[in-house]
Amino acid sequence: MGSQEEQSLKEAKRVEKRAAEEAQRLTKEQERKKAYLAREQAIEEAQKEKETKRSDKRAAEEVEQLARDQVRREAYLAQEKATAEDREAKKFKSNKQPPE
Repeated sequence: MGSQEEQSLKEAKRVEKRAAEEAQRLTKEQERKKAYLAREQAIEEAQKEKETKRSDKRAAEEVEQLARDQVRREAYLAQEKATAEDREAKKFKSNKQPPE
């Protein structure tokens, strides 16, 4: 019976050792998952921050572009007005001069 008891004891120790190793493996797996999720969350937050910055920059650039377009339109209209006035002045001047 001593041999059978020794074998049972060895088997119990083996089962206990396997259970401890499995628990340790599960703990390590959970730690890896936590670390992975933390990295993913950090990446996601960084991407959101970059997207927010890009969006803000685009909005500022759009405002600047609108201002430049407005200045350009005003300059074009002023130039057209000046050209029309010049044309009108020449027309008026040529009408006042007697034909030769």
